Amino acid sequence: MKIVQNILNSRSDDDGNFFLMLRKMLGFSPKHLGFYRKAFTHRSANRKDRDGNPMNYERLEFLGDTMLSTIISYYLFKMVPAGDEGYLTKMRSKVVSREHLNELGKELGLVRHIDSRISRESFGENIHGNLFEALLGAIYLDRGYKYCEKFVYRRVIEPYVDIERLEGKIISYKSFVIEWCQKEKKSFSFEVYEDSGNESVRHFSVRLFIEGKVISKGRATSKKKAEEQASKRAYYALQDKMQ
Repeated sequence: MKIVQNILNSRSDDDGNFFLMLRKMLGFSPKHLGFYRKAFTHRSANRKDRDGNPMNYERLEFLGDTMLSTIISYYLFKMVPAGDEGYLTKMRSKVVSREHLNELGKELGLVRHIDSRISRESFGENIHGNLFEALLGAIYLDRGYKYCEKFVYRRVIEPYVDIERLEGKIISYKSFVIEWCQKEKKSFSFEVYEDSGNESVRHFSVRLFIEGKVISKGRATSKKKAEEQASKRAYYALQDKMQ
């Protein structure tokens, strides 16, 4: 406790508050705040280091993505000795899916600490997962693999990784619906139609046809997301048959 107090006394109030926030979030004391500052810096801040290199979370995001994949891969390899390569790859993708990473980032409230010149409302949904991966990258640079692994076990594996539950989790509803239609020899198609919304951001609307009938619709800011939304609605509409 005395060591921590000495650290706080040697920092500005802003650094001291940042340190305490990180210690509570991480479950251990960070040593080099600079890594974590960078992990919470958006490219819009336009910051550079002394060598003129960009200072934002994007490179740390790349590193954190690798660390998370490695830690989850080893955990699954150890826990499911009978699982082949395809099974392990599929299970890992369920744990590190963009949707799940976004949920983890939201749970930690990471976006509250971001340094940016644009409003938080302007960020896309993936900012939460991006910051989570960048935080992992910062942990690795600051404290090494063991602390990174400790954080992933505490925040990801222990509360969320249940092998039996993951085996039944659907990663992509679109892929699931397509596989089901092919297996059942049913015709299907996705049709993009005119979107009459008044939002400033362009939206795409999609109809999903199965056997010539409209089963569901989806609407989102990209064709891919709209198709996924329509597929998810189709899954719940036909869940009894698809299961």
